[in-house]
Order: sequence, then C-alpha cells, then structure tokens
Amino acid sequence: MHRNAAKLGTPDRPTIWVGVNYWSRTGGPLMWRSYDGTVVDEELRVLAAHGITLTRSFLYWPDFMPEPDRLDPVMLGRFDDFLDRHARAGMTSIPTFLVGHMSGQNWDPAWREDRDVIADDWFVDRQAWYVRECARRWKDHPAVAGWLLSNEIPIYADWRSRGIGTLDHRRVTAWAKTLIGAVREAGAEQPVSIGDGAWGVEMTGADNGFRLRDLEELVDFQGPHVYRMDDDQVRQHLGAAFTCELVGTGGKPVVMEEFGVSSDYTSEEHAAHYYRQTLHHTLLAGATGWIPWNNTDYDALADQEPYSHHPFEMHFGLTDDTGAPKKQLLEVRDFARTLGEVDFARLTRPDTRVSLVVSSYLEKLYPFTQPEDTAAVLSATRQAYVAAREADLPIGVAREADGLPEDSALYLVPSTKQLTAPTWRALRAAAERGATVYASWFAGTHIVQRGAWWPKLDETFGVAKQLRYGLTDRITDDTLHLTFVQDFGDLPAGTRLAFAVAGTEHSRTFLPVEPRGAEVVATDAHGRPALLSHRVGAGRLVLATYPLEHMAAVTPDVNPEPTWRLYAALAAEAGARPEVSVPDGRVVTGEMEHADGHRVVWFLSQHPEHLTVTPRVNAGVLRDLDGKEITSVDLPPFGVFVARRNP
Repeated sequence: MHRNAAKLGTPDRPTIWVGVNYWSRTGGPLMWRSYDGTVVDEELRVLAAHGITLTRSFLYWPDFMPEPDRLDPVMLGRFDDFLDRHARAGMTSIPTFLVGHMSGQNWDPAWREDRDVIADDWFVDRQAWYVRECARRWKDHPAVAGWLLSNEIPIYADWRSRGIGTLDHRRVTAWAKTLIGAVREAGAEQPVSIGDGAWGVEMTGADNGFRLRDLEELVDFQGPHVYRMDDDQVRQHLGAAFTCELVGTGGKPVVMEEFGVSSDYTSEEHAAHYYRQTLHHTLLAGATGWIPWNNTDYDALADQEPYSHHPFEMHFGLTDDTGAPKKQLLEVRDFARTLGEVDFARLTRPDTRVSLVVSSYLEKLYPFTQPEDTAAVLSATRQAYVAAREADLPIGVAREADGLPEDSALYLVPSTKQLTAPTWRALRAAAERGATVYASWFAGTHIVQRGAWWPKLDETFGVAKQLRYGLTDRITDDTLHLTFVQDFGDLPAGTRLAFAVAGTEHSRTFLPVEPRGAEVVATDAHGRPALLSHRVGAGRLVLATYPLEHMAAVTPDVNPEPTWRLYAALAAEAGARPEVSVPDGRVVTGEMEHADGHRVVWFLSQHPEHLTVTPRVNAGVLRDLDGKEITSVDLPPFGVFVARRNP
C-alpha cells in the first residue's frame, strides 16, 4: 500500500515549508494600522535564526477592503514593505486573503451587511475581485510562496454552528472554485489552498460543507489545523499525526497549517514536549510542511480584542512579548536542523503491507444511521492507530470509501460496528488470497440497531454466535484478562494480557461464540473464546470478541495498553514485521526511505522519564547520524533520536 508523503514543488526541486503563522507584536490582527517595519525586521531575524524560513501572513479584511470596490492603498503599501523585508531576510510568506475569523472573534468588513459569505452571489463576486486584485499585485514578488483563501472560514461563515449542518457543500465548492479561479486569473502560479482547517466530514464525521473529496481537485495542498484536547498523553502526541494520515489519503501534500499551544495552558517545558512530538510524529505520518501558531506573544495588547476577552490567545507565541525565544522555538530550530541532517527533501515513506481500515460510516452520511456512529468510528480508529504505532507498524490508513488496497498482508478492522456488505466480501477475498484480516466486535454506543452489522459473521469467522435478539452480553469484569492458549506471533502460549474495560451500557459488551472451524487463540478469565483464528484459503480471519480499541479509546491515561502487543503478534503472523522495532510500547519507531536507498529511523519516547531501548533490526546496521554503529538508544523524557540504517 502506498503511503502519502507528497511534497510541494517539483520532484527535482521539492519544497519543504518550516514556517510560522505571523502577526507582529505591534498590533496582532490590527498590525497594519500600527505597522512598524523595524519591529518586523527584528521578529523575522529571530525566526530565521531558528530555522524558520516562511510566514503565513494575514490581510485583515476590514482594513484592506474598506469598501466593496476599493482597496486601501496605505495597507497595500505596508504589505508591499512587509514582503520586501521578507525577501531581504531570505524568507517567504503565504498571504491569507479573507480574515475574517481570527483568535476567537469574527471581523466583518463594514459593508458586509449580514450577507451570506458563501451563498450570496454579489458578496462572492466582491471576494473574487479582492482576491484577484491582491494576487495580481503580488504574484511576481519573490517573497510570495503560496496563497490561502481564508482563515477557518467555516467559523466565519456561521460561527454558531461552525458550518455543521448549515453550509451547503455544493455552494462551498462553487465558492472555492470561484476564488481559486480568481488567483489563477491574476496570473499567480504559486500553490494555493483554502485555509479552512480541514474540519470536514471526512475528518470529523460532521458535515460543515467543506468536503475534502469535493475540494481536493481544486487545491495544491491540504492544510489541517489541529488543536486537540485529550485525556491520554500518547493519543495527544499522535493526534495530529492521525489527522495527517486521514487528510493525506487523496495524495496531495499535507502542510500542518496550524498547531500549537498557549503558554497559559501548560508549562513551557511541556509545551516544548508537545511541539517535539507533534513535529516528528506528523513527519512520519506524511506531513511535508509545518506552520505553527504563532510567532509571538501579545501582552501589550491585553486591552485590544480579541485578547481582551480571549486572554489565552495572547500566549501561543514561539517568542515572548519582548521577542525572546521560548522553548517551543528551540524545538522548531532543532527540528529544522534534523530535516537538513537527514536530507528530508529526498525522503519518502516506504510502502506498507499493513492497512488500518477506516469505515466509510465516518464520512458517507448513510441514511438512518446515528451521529454517535461517526464519533465511534473516529475514536476507535484513532486509538487503533496509536496501538499500531506503539507496535512500530508502518501503518497505512485505508478509507473504505476508496476501496481496500489489494496488496496488504494485514488488515486491521478495529471495534467496527459498520462496514458495507461489499467491503466484508473484499476482506474475505483478501484472506483467501493469503492476508490476515483482524476484526474486533463492537455493538455500538447506542441502542438504535444495536449490534455489529456484519453479514455472515458465523461463516466468515468460523464460529456460531450465541447472541440473543435485542439483548447484550455485558462485560461484568473491570479488567479483561486474555490468556493465550497457543503461540501467536511473538506471544507464547500462557501469555496474559490485561485490558481496561470501559464503555456505555451498550458498548461494554462482548460477543459470545462457539468455535465452528476456528481455533481458539486466547480465552477470557471465564474460559470463553476471546480471540479466534479461522483459516480460509491461503490466509486467515482473526476475531476478537471484545471491543478492545473502543474500550481503550474511552479510557483516560490508558496508553500504552496491550493492544499494541496483539497488533505486533498479528503482524508477525501475517509476515509483516516492521524492519526496525523496540520491545517497549513506550517508544514509537518509524522509517523513511532516502532516494539513495538508505533508511532514516526515528525513535520517539512517550515516557516522562529516561529510557534506554535495544532496537530489533531485521536487516542492515543501525548508525547514528555521525556514522557510529549503535546497538541501544538512550532517550530523555519524551525525547527523539534519529538514526540511519543501510539495508
């Protein structure tokens, strides 16, 4: 299975963006009114000294377009100067046109008069004129690296709903086509995208009108905005990476257009950990550009909106309000250095034989299904991704809606209530061809049509289900103990794994079965089959009778939990072991392939204390970036170590 790691630019001249979202500390969104080029120079100098070569800049719409047919010449001139200063600093910028929404407030041009942002033809025409005129003015400026139409415009278009259920996807696509067309009509050839945050139905299960599939053919890159809140540290560290995997399934370059943390929410040390983890995990998940939020703090603007009513927004900066670097900026500096040391522009993600199946019920809006179904797909699949990465599997994310890849050795179907009937047929065919297909039972989180919608479950998995109509078989234990009754992958007979039990009254249930051709691999504490393997054709189907991933997904502070050991065993059974791994779920590894044939290997600790691990290397020799052979890896708290491997 191919895994996306597309880059901007051309194959012989790829472009890697290491940048930052930028408002000057002289004014934040109102910086153009109090523009100070000397301060801009100082801010750019600090950023450039720490490896940042690009800014995402913003045209504050009410100031730049004070009337529907007039642009403000003073503001345009100040942006001219802003770009000139970038060029002198050896930096570039991505102008963002429609701002619009920013940091907890919406900002209307005085002449909007409550017109619909997306659907009012006259208002869209005025936006197109504005975009066209700005793009025409700066299209040939050497400091312009790309263009963004907006900033989180679903919130601006309808702040109450964030567009969910109120923005028509056909109108949204027409709007985007019109405005991107205006950029191209101006003669601008730089990459362009929307700036909407990638929060559409394919990513969240909630339809805000900005559908990834509809917009993909229009944009040159995808730009997720990720500000996750979680109850598990490993899920938090890998949350943005999973987003990159989902948004990258269409093959366009993925740029982490926004991510970051307010210093009001965390210590600077932990903010630095979060930056480090997010940068490196998203790299391994296919991102090829990074633009954190944002360049500086704004303490001097405490009386100015939006900071007066959203004071935490003052402190997302990589520098403090005096311009001094914070630890987050040092992490970006170190990351940029690593990109240079490993020649990242010539790295790609190797193909994989391990596929994580994402149910199409996340995005398809099938009739007579429940909103809770999409949320359950997202949470269980995200947790499965975490477990797969803890097992060091080079996971590929396969959307059911695109059809399953046919070249995988292992398919993971985690705590999935709903797949379509043709997909179940395809999974059975994959097993007959020689693949290992794993699925875990999940009845769903609500009572409506409760139960797994799996056609021919008995025949597929070689069991006889003992279910009763309309009733559930509740898990009464607080901990699920699985005991392996035969060797399975790296797990010898007698191995015992303990899983936290959790869920709603509907989902905290198991599947009672009797084997009818399947072999029992593991039993629960009551002697019931908990893991079964059914050989079909040249391969097998493996059934977990408990919703392992769902239970972990709704349990705080659970990772690493033992699903990663099960996944590692499944990979071994399928003949899809990772080339490099560590026998410790607290450390995540991943590889990239260089154009000259060598591999670059990442080791990322998820642990708050020092760790030393001994990698298992299937082929080749592991060396540090200075060329010294290594047999163990020392990792500081939440640390990262990068090595090379010659297969």
